[in-house]
Formats: sequence, structure tokens, C-alpha cells
Amino acid sequence: MKEKKVKQAGLYESSGGEIMARKPLVIVLAGVLAAMAAPLAQAHEVDEPVQLETIKVTTSKDDLPLTVPSLPEVQQKMRQIPGGANVIDSESYATGRASTLQDALGYSPGVFVQPRFGAEEARLSIRGSGIQRTFHMRGIKLLQDGSRLNLADGGGDFQAIEPLAARYIEVYRGGNALQFGSTTLGGAINFVTPTGYDAERFRARGEAGSFGYNRLMLSSGGVHGSLDYFASVSRYSQDGFRDWSEQENWRMFSNVGYRVNSDLETRFYLTYTKTDSQLPGNLTKAQLRANPKQANAVSLAGRQKRDFDLIRVANRTVLKLGNSQQLEFSAFYSHKKLWHPIFQVLDQPSHDYGLGLRYINEMPIAGWRNRFVVGFEPSWGTVMDNRFFNNGGRAGARTAKFDQSASTYDVYAEDQLYVLPELSLVVGAQYSYTTRKQKDLFGAGAQDRSKNYQRFTPKAGLIYELNPHIQFFSNVSTSFEPPSFSELTAGPVVAPVFAKAQRAITFEVGSRGHFGIAEWDVALYRAHVRNELLARVDPITSSSLGTVNADKTVHQGVELGLDIELVKMFYLRQMYLFNDFKFDGDASFGNNQLAGIPRHFYKAELTYRHADGYYAGPNVEWSPQKYYVDHANTVYANSYALLGFKIGKRSKSGFSWFAEARNLTDQKYAATTGVTDVVKYNNAGVLQDQFFLPGDGRSFFAGLEYRM
Repeated sequence: MKEKKVKQAGLYESSGGEIMARKPLVIVLAGVLAAMAAPLAQAHEVDEPVQLETIKVTTSKDDLPLTVPSLPEVQQKMRQIPGGANVIDSESYATGRASTLQDALGYSPGVFVQPRFGAEEARLSIRGSGIQRTFHMRGIKLLQDGSRLNLADGGGDFQAIEPLAARYIEVYRGGNALQFGSTTLGGAINFVTPTGYDAERFRARGEAGSFGYNRLMLSSGGVHGSLDYFASVSRYSQDGFRDWSEQENWRMFSNVGYRVNSDLETRFYLTYTKTDSQLPGNLTKAQLRANPKQANAVSLAGRQKRDFDLIRVANRTVLKLGNSQQLEFSAFYSHKKLWHPIFQVLDQPSHDYGLGLRYINEMPIAGWRNRFVVGFEPSWGTVMDNRFFNNGGRAGARTAKFDQSASTYDVYAEDQLYVLPELSLVVGAQYSYTTRKQKDLFGAGAQDRSKNYQRFTPKAGLIYELNPHIQFFSNVSTSFEPPSFSELTAGPVVAPVFAKAQRAITFEVGSRGHFGIAEWDVALYRAHVRNELLARVDPITSSSLGTVNADKTVHQGVELGLDIELVKMFYLRQMYLFNDFKFDGDASFGNNQLAGIPRHFYKAELTYRHADGYYAGPNVEWSPQKYYVDHANTVYANSYALLGFKIGKRSKSGFSWFAEARNLTDQKYAATTGVTDVVKYNNAGVLQDQFFLPGDGRSFFAGLEYRM
């Protein structure tokens, strides 16, 4: 990758200031809730149902894979979950630029995702999970085709994900991810690639736009007798909105399935990723206002980057035991080679591998409908943590060498019993045992450390089906989350002072369904968290100074997705988050807000859709209140509103195209921020608040796609 020439910092007028928008926010919420409540109120006023002619549609089971559920099957599966869960059809984000996780997950209820610098590295959080991790993620289990993408200690990289190579994305919020062996506060997200059964025979897509952005993807799939295949190759690069923010990624996703007989199928996966990313770093608020394009001086001097190569192989095998039972086996292995010049140069080869065994039984119990799932998922990982002085992006003298290993053993079970045709009771539990070990190979064992964590986490829930289209649900669940090595040995801290595992109990109620002009997914939750993992951060270098446990914190909020057909061919899609995360009588911070995530966050798009596939309309992203970047609640990110517009044509075969404009008013804003406990002043009395990551300025993108 060529280094971009660093521009001189220009001086611009501030566009900051608080958006005084409390009344519009109330109006939006009132309209949203009224639109949802209207069809619910009408549900009990419907007269005798009209009897329509029954049309029977039959599909041979040989037309669908056993190892990968189809999109309609997954959509139906979501109705068996007593809490927040949804599936995203990849067609929903293929109508515009499909580059970052925000492009793919931005309208998913309950998901807060913001790019750090217009790239694939993102701030990803569900229900305040990993609330201060603006890098590498924590608190959510990421999966690719059902097998974990996270490292064995729970951390993860986003560059290994290609939104365009997914057929659909499953999102399970909080304790609703038990079936994947997830015990985290945030839940799990599963990216599912196409198979030969549902992939296009040939697909080519190209995107280009502002800041040197370009993306090319080619894919193909098909079925030949008992064998099916899918393969995709993509390349993405950009110069970036900011100085020192070039990106270049190559990815390959492929799978081959073999149907042994009508009840047995095995599928092998091969993934390769090569990614190079320059890291422009955080700015002060004054720097963001003056010139959001500039890079952090420390990041620039150290030529800070995050480059890695990843190769991953996996298998998934399904054996059907009659019509009501199924046995699933999975395995994966991944090798990553990381080169990461930051405060030091980190050279970290890692190996991760794991197994999964799951049994599903849907046989009735005493004539009552029932579904039982039990599983076992062990995983292991090793990292050789080499550290060197950073000499302008090159490795200097060695400062440390650690052999780090982590292992996790999860056993889980869940049962769903229909005590009435319209009412089901769901109970489940998981036992987790995990280890963290570090062996010092540079200091003759001076920093050797090890610790084990274990926890039993039960859950229970109810689902009431008002009719085949409307559900209400409630649940109570527990979560458990040990710290990752990124927290324990980040920054200059090389001797882990092992924090306690974070744990929580979460209460949730909600509804999902569709009626008349509206389709909704809404959940209200309250989590009482103990020992929340929080970090102390150097305000000048943004390096971690170690991880500590808070005493008591509360995470509560509202997750809402609402789609409305306003009039014929005009559709309003909305996502709203209310995030109320705070300390609970903390000795240092009292009842202060936990820093890092906006209290209110709203996205919407109004789209005209023609029957011939044409579409057009505006969109908005709105953070209507300031939010804090420090737990002392003294420094904050300003509110903002972004306007965009999209137009295009989407076809199942032949050519499709789009043109898109983002941030039309060219707002200067913080897309996300770093987080610290207390912002400090230097010896000259200057506030050290380099915690702001500017969002991209005004930009334009276009794409062309061909499918056959």
C-alpha cells in the first residue's frame, strides 16, 4: 500500500453546537409508537376471517441444503426466540454502498455500530456490550456460518467479514444467543454465506466513490448432482477521508457441500483475508472542529497500522435422525499473522481452533409441541505476543515476548414447551469454564500469570402468539464475560492483574410482528451488571493503562425497528435506540452515565419503490443529544444529524445499479469516541481530550452489478 501524502491542517469554522431537538424527538417517538399501537388495537376488531382458496406449494428437500437453513427457515426460527432477535436479508443493504458493518447492520434493531474512520474497523455494541471498546470488539460472539470468528479469549477483528459475501445475517441480542453457546451481555451475530442452492450462477459487482473508494466482488455458485459450491473474491481499497487512513483488503470466501444421502450432508469452508489498514488515531474536539481530516500526530509519527493475513477452514455436518431429530457437528481452525505498529510494534501470530456438537429434538412430549436443544462447544487459542520499540512503524529492540493461551468450554441446553397452542415456555442454561494463561519468554518467567473463570448462567422466557403474525415475549437471562487479553495486557501493561469476570442479570419484554401497513420489532430491557469491565486510558496516547471492575452498573433501554408503508409504493424504515447506561452508587462516579454511546440514536429512510425495481429516497442519521466520553461526565461529543439520498434499480437477474450521497450538509462530527475514566490536564493546564474519531465528510458513491 502506498503511503498517502499528509496534507497541511487547514482552519475551518466550527459547525459544532447542540442540536436543540427534544421536541422533534418526542414527536418521532410518539408517531412511531402510535403507528405500532394502531394495528395492535385493530387486531381484536377483525370480523370473521375471509376463507381463501388453499394453494399447496411443495418443495423437494433435495432442493435445499441440510447444513445451511434457507432464509425463510431462519425467519421462522426467529419466532421461537423469547426476546430480541432478527435476520437481515443481504438484499436489504445491497441497494447502496455495502462496505462497512454499519452498511450491513445499521438498521438492525438494538445494534449500535459506527466506523472508527470510515473503514471496516468499527465500534460495535449491543445493550452496552464492550461499551468502551472502540477497537477489536468485546462482549458479542461473532460467527461465520455458525462457527466462532472471535479469538478464544473473546476479542475479534471486523476485517475478516465481507457483507457482500453473506446471504443473510442473524442477530441474537443478549441472552437470546444461548443456542450458539454465547453467554455475553451483547449476544451473537452470525454471518451466513450462500450455498450452491441459493447463489447466483455468476455475480459481479463494482462500487466506487469519494476518498478514493473502490470495491470489486465476483462470485459464483451452483449444484452438480450431490455436490454444490459457492465462491467469492473481493477487493476493497480507499484513500480515506482523513490523512493516514488508507485501506486495502482482499477476501475469499468459499464452501463446498456434499449430500451423502437424503439425511446426511457435510460442508467444508475456506476463507482467506489479507488486510492493510493505516490508523489515523483520535483527535481533540478543537482539532475535529478545525480540520477533521488531519491525523493524530502520535499515530502519524509512529506510522500506526493494523495489517494481518488470515486463513480459516471449517466444516459443518448435519445428520437428520428421522423427521424430528437432528445431530450437528462443526469444527474450525484459523491462523492469523498480525503486524500492528501502535505505541509499540506488536507482531502476533495466533492459532485458534474449536469444535461444536449440537443435538435438536422436536418430538412432542405427551402430545404437547416441544423443541429441545443441547450442545457442547470447546475452543482453544494461542498467541505469541512479540513486542518491540516502534521506530517510525518499524520494529526496534525487543521489549517483551509472551506465549498467551486461552480456552473455553461451553455446555448449554434449552427447551421450548408449548403449554398452550399460542403460549410457549422456554427454559435454558449454560455452564462455561475458561482459562487465561501467559508465559513470559523474555523476562525469564517474571510475568507468568494464569487464571480460571467459570459460571452457570440460566435463563427463562415466554412467547405468546396473539395470531400467526403478532407475538409478545418476555425473558430473564444471566450473562458471564471474562476479560480478554486485549484488556489484560493492552498498552504498557504487560503483567496481567486479572480482573473479575463481568456478570449480569437481564429482564426483557417486547413484541414483533406485522399487521396492516406496519412491521415492527421492539424490546425493552434492564440489565443489572456486576464487575463491569472498564479500562483506564492514557489521554495523550489513547493506550490502555489497565482494566478494572466497576462495582454496580445498570444497562437499560429500548430497541425498536419499525417499517411502515405510508402510501402505495412509499415505505418508511426506522431504527431507534434508547441507551440508558449508568453507574449505580459508585464510590468514584456516583450515578453518572457510562461514557461512550449516545443516549438516543435514530436512523430512518423514506423510499419510493416501483414494481419494476426502481427506488429513490432520502435518509437520516440522528444523534440528538450530546454524550460523554469520560465516566466523570465532563467532556462530551456533540449531537449531529446527517442527511443522505439514494437512488437505483434492483433486479433479480441482469443489471442493477445505485447512486448514493452521504452527509449532504458536510457536517463535522464525531462518528464515535474513545472512552476514559477521567480526562486529565497537562502541566500547561491544557485539557488532554484526544478521544474523538471524526466521521466522513460529504461523499458520493455509485455501483453497478450483474447477476445471472
